[in-house]
Amino acid sequence: MPELPEVETVMRGLAAKLLDRRIEAASLIRGDLRWPVPDGFVQAIVGARVAGFRRRGKYMLMRLDRDVSVLIHLGMSGRMTIDRDPVAHQHLTITTDDGCVIGFVDPRRFGALDLVARTDEDAHRLIRDLGPEPLEAAFTAKVLRAALAGKATPIKAALLDQSVVAGLGNIYVSEALFRARISPFRLAGSLTAAEVGRLVTAIRATLTEAIAAGGSSLRDYVQPSGELGYFQHAWKVYGRAGQECERCPGLPACAGIVRAVQANRASFWCPRTQA
Repeated sequence: MPELPEVETVMRGLAAKLLDRRIEAASLIRGDLRWPVPDGFVQAIVGARVAGFRRRGKYMLMRLDRDVSVLIHLGMSGRMTIDRDPVAHQHLTITTDDGCVIGFVDPRRFGALDLVARTDEDAHRLIRDLGPEPLEAAFTAKVLRAALAGKATPIKAALLDQSVVAGLGNIYVSEALFRARISPFRLAGSLTAAEVGRLVTAIRATLTEAIAAGGSSLRDYVQPSGELGYFQHAWKVYGRAGQECERCPGLPACAGIVRAVQANRASFWCPRTQA
């Protein structure tokens, strides 16, 4: 599933093409995605001008000048296309007044399209329980430590909980924990103030670098332009089981990056440097 950097990259690509453009036409081929697309979806967006974009966690909100927003979730395998020929599983096609063509493609149909009043975005059922945005000022060590207090779950699982912090997934949690030198198996409530401070810094740095690289291309993800993301080439632990740890080159005491399964998700870490 695309995580925060991939969704942010997609949103920026859409904004560059759609901001201030009027939606001239729209075609919804099928509306049975993870949840049914609401009746009247096409009529609600055709003729409207795109006034802005917002990302909340892994969700995009395309704001229209009719005081309504289109909520977009890419699900497991969804992607957006810009000025590309229609492909299989392209469920929604939008054409703007300058001829730009946007496609929403979702082979597995785990994504979502919905309409929400702009004033009610934060009350939407998919958004209302999300935690703080990790790249915004409100996400501080104090806030994260309070959210983790008393939690007897591993820190890896706690960070994947979208009510604790929004937008993180398996890749970026693994990478941030490595940078912060924290084991994915540590109980969340056991982290010290200093460790939580390192973790907040690591999360911010990891996400910022990933966005700058256009996200990580893994399986289905590409940018709307069709370009790949490049952050996968900077992964320090994710997907690198058995490879040498960059902190421990040649050290006999380090067996390299280790992979284990936590709650049916793969975790990658260096046991020597992540305590």
